[in-house]
Amino acid sequence: MDHILDGLKPREQQVIRERYGFSDNREKTLEEVGSMLGVTRERVRQIESKALKKLRTRLKAKKFVM
Repeated sequence: MDHILDGLKPREQQVIRERYGFSDNREKTLEEVGSMLGVTRERVRQIESKALKKLRTRLKAKKFVM
């Protein structure tokens, strides 16, 4: 999984790991991740959205489908 997230900024990586349970096998809410990072849930949503867009672009370029 780490090689997939390599192209993301550290904060984007952390948001994706926490939101989808890659860090501890427990998906966290926007609010939970926001509390961990000291930002609002809306900011977490924005970071997550940007990170997912980057991942989709990279996967499409490599002929993978997300």
